[in-house]
Amino acid sequence: MKRALIIDDEPLARMVVMEYLLDFKDRIELIQECGDGFEGLKAIQQHKPDLIFLDVQMPKITGFEMLELVDQPPSVIFTTAFDEYAIKAFEAHAIDYLLKPFSKERFHKAIEKYLALSAADNKPVAKTEKLLEDVAQAQAQHERIVVKTGTKVKIIPVRDILYLQADDDYVSIITEEGAYLKNKTMSFFEQTLDASQFVRVHRSYILSVAEITRIDPYEKDSHLAILKSGAKIPVSKTGYAKLKQVLGI
Repeated sequence: MKRALIIDDEPLARMVVMEYLLDFKDRIELIQECGDGFEGLKAIQQHKPDLIFLDVQMPKITGFEMLELVDQPPSVIFTTAFDEYAIKAFEAHAIDYLLKPFSKERFHKAIEKYLALSAADNKPVAKTEKLLEDVAQAQAQHERIVVKTGTKVKIIPVRDILYLQADDDYVSIITEEGAYLKNKTMSFFEQTLDASQFVRVHRSYILSVAEITRIDPYEKDSHLAILKSGAKIPVSKTGYAKLKQVLGI
């Protein structure tokens, strides 16, 4: 028996999935329905379901942002009215996606696909991380970054970021309020943040151009970027060339 969650802010959409799931009650047990990503995150951590039905566009945090906070995400069937670029990512990496409004026949097809993958001991979960990166990189700009701080979720507006620093397998996001760890790579942020606002000036640093007060010569071909906060960020030869291009100097 597989255990499932529904995570969707629309009560009617949850009711439709619940009704359609009754046809699979001998193989899938619905353990909880959740009305937003925060509730969904808690339910995943508590119940460790095999499968979730997940809406993308929800208040507070999106379905994608919620998945990024899950250490070992379950299999996902998206229930969404999301736009075209994400659909391409779903087709490549998701178990399935149900484009709202969807019929019972389309729902059955998605469930049968999931059950077949599970029976074959396939690992559809492994594709989730790739899906998240593809969708994130398809966006022209990011307006916020969502991180976990203990048991709480912190939403960081991109405008509040002073700089980012590599920290082993994580990236440390530095703001005036403090530092927050995100389980992503520097390359990920270099590709997804607005290149006119954030520049990778060193293999271990990406900084907000708006925070720079001056750039001082340092050793040999390197420099130091002095930020408004007083932080001194090393700038490599390559990073300096990128900065000059963005700053128009």
